[in-house]
Formats: sequence, C-alpha cells, structure tokens
Amino acid sequence: MSNGSQAKPGAYGALALLLGINLFNYIDRQVLAAVEPSIRAAFFAPGDLNAMAISGTLGSAFFITYMLSAPALGWLSDRFSRWLVIGSAVILWSLATAASGLAVSFAMLFAARIFVGIGEGGYGPAAPTVLADLFPLETRGRILAVFCAAIPVGSALGYVLGGAVLTHFTPVPEPDRWRWAFLLAAIPGLFLGLISLFQQDPRAARGAFPQRQRATREDYRTLLHTRSYVINCAAQTTMTFVLGGIGFWAAEYLHARGQPPAATQLFGGLVAGTGLVSTLVGGSLGDRLRAKIPGSYFLVSGMGMILACPLFVIMLYTPFPRAWWFMGAAVFLLFLNTGPSNTALANVALPKVRATAFALNILVIHALGDVLAFPVIGYIAGHANWRIAFMFVSGVMLVSGITWLAGMKFLPLDTAAVEQSSDA
Repeated sequence: MSNGSQAKPGAYGALALLLGINLFNYIDRQVLAAVEPSIRAAFFAPGDLNAMAISGTLGSAFFITYMLSAPALGWLSDRFSRWLVIGSAVILWSLATAASGLAVSFAMLFAARIFVGIGEGGYGPAAPTVLADLFPLETRGRILAVFCAAIPVGSALGYVLGGAVLTHFTPVPEPDRWRWAFLLAAIPGLFLGLISLFQQDPRAARGAFPQRQRATREDYRTLLHTRSYVINCAAQTTMTFVLGGIGFWAAEYLHARGQPPAATQLFGGLVAGTGLVSTLVGGSLGDRLRAKIPGSYFLVSGMGMILACPLFVIMLYTPFPRAWWFMGAAVFLLFLNTGPSNTALANVALPKVRATAFALNILVIHALGDVLAFPVIGYIAGHANWRIAFMFVSGVMLVSGITWLAGMKFLPLDTAAVEQSSDA
C-alpha cells in the first residue's frame, strides 16, 4: 500500500467527504454536553445529588453501544464496501440525533443515544482505513491529522451550537430550546450519508476487493500480539478518559466556577482554535520527526499529555479570566496526539484487518475510557467538588503520556513488519 509516494485517484475528494462527516460526528457528541444542564433541569428535580451521575449515563449509553457495535461493523468493513457501511451508519445516527430532540422522557432520550452510538460504530472503524488505503505512509500522518482536525473543531462547534440555541433561539420557550440543538445538528448528516452511498471503495478500484482483504485467524492473533498496537490502545484509553470527561462536564464546571452561560461558547471557540492547530501540528511533527526518531508518533503523543498535566492543574487554581490562558495551553497539548496516535494504529495493522484494528481500539478505549469518565467524574464532583474531580483527571493525563513514551521502542519494528508484508 505504501510503496507508491502519490495519493491514489479520488483521494482528496474522499478526504473532504470524510472530514465533513467527522465534523458533524463530533458536533453531535458535544451538543449533548453543551445542553446537558438544560436536559437535567427538564428531567430531574432540583437538588438531586445523583442527577449529574444519572445524566452522565447519556454519554455512557452512546459510547457503550458505539464500542460494542464497532467490532461487528468493523468486521463487515473488512469484507464489504466501506462506503456502504459509512453511508448507512451516518444516516442512522443522523435520524437518531433528530429523535434525541423529540424525546419526551429521559428513557426515550437514552434510547435515542443508543442508536446514535450504533450508527457511529459503523463509521468509526471504516473511515480512517479508507484514507490509509488512499494515501502513502510518508504523508499518512498529516492526512489523518487533517481528518482528525474535525475532532476539536466539531466538538467546539457542538458547544457553540448548543450554547447559541440555548441563548439566542428565542422563538422557542427556554425549557425546550435544547431540543432544537439536536434537530439542527441532524440535517447535514443525512445529506452526507446519502453522498457516501455512491462512492467506490478503493479496494475495489485496484481489483483487490473482496478476496485479498480476507483475513485469517492468524492475522487477528498477530494484531493482538503487536506490542505497539496494544500500548497505543492503553495510552488512548487514558487519553479518552481525560478528553471525554473534560468535554462532557466542561459546561457544568464553568458554571460552578461562576462563569456566565456564554462561557460555554467561549470554551467551544477555544477548543476549536487551539485543538485545530494542535491536531495539524501533531500530525506534521510526527511525519517530520519520523526519519530521525522512528518512534516519533508516540513521542509527540506522550510529551503532549505530560506537558498538559501541570498546566491543567494550574488552571484549576487560577481565577478567571486568567484561567482561560492555562486552559487553552492545556487543550493545545492534549490534542497533539490525535493525528500521530491514529496514524500509528493504521501503520501497525495489515490492510485486511485494519478496520477491525480500529474497531477493537474503539471498543477498548471507550469501555475503559470515557464510558467510565462520565459517571465517575460526575460522582466525584457531586459528592466532593470540581477541583478534586479534575485533579483526578490530571493524574490520568500523566499516566497516558508515560504509557506512550514506554511504547516508543516497539513502534518502528511493528511498522516495518507491516510495510514488508506482501499484503501491504
């Protein structure tokens, strides 16, 4: 796959489409976080100490089904047209997002988030593997960084959209405004999903689909014994706990620190700006340093997390508005790993098991990462305070960074093994 130094025909069109889908993927996720206080007010009594922990299960409902459906749908993506899987998945989650805005009970909202998770479980494993097939190893880090740039930007726009609807959507009574955030977020996904159904899988274009993509049991066993893959999954798990937990509870944390509702939109803008630049910088650094430091993807990822830790702690003890500067610096460093860590996942998995490799990664990092982060952080904050809750999060940052640095020595050999394979 990486023998050529040029992108394959249609590569940049596919990148643009998948980038757009990924953008609305993360808008949908963070819209929930932005309007969570309004949802809690709608379905729980004031003063309920367990309200935040229960409300946090909305995030868990999404991620549990996301991570459980990903392996099955990733397996399908290794055998059938990934664009068919992507298009169907995007349409499903967009319809479920709209249903979230129409829910009249907490149980109905919970069920809608389950179907959003199933839809994204089909998209998550397939999309990066399409790009890995279309672009060579030499530029793959930068390309996946561009794709992953939708994570901070989409997450930020989700906050902005949710905050703007709650603040400015005056034709609708305030208690019901949160519903429109979901309804507005669902529309673009339906169109992008339909467009995906008409795309051609790059494996079919080169005459290698589906026979060449058939994986054996030994291929999967090899993946599970690839040390850099396992270490990367472990580091991404702790990183996901950090980013997922901060993202979900940021609106409530800012409220607890005495910030006005508009602070949610400011937080969204901060994540969009710093996260976008950081993701692109991280991907470029990983590619550029690779010639001199073969484990550069893990080096960039690990140092970002380690350096973010003290800045995040300082933010907790710094009054606003000065705290925004430390928060921005911490966010920049937290997103440095996005491109490099996902590039490393693609580089150490054979093409015929690559979608499954991403799917298994999704299962692990969410089962042990943000699925636990939502209720755990909510519980600590509800029974102690937000400073203690986020101090715990800062410790998890440090663990993540150390784990990536420990895996640096294994990454070059594992990457070379895949590149030398006749299947690559």
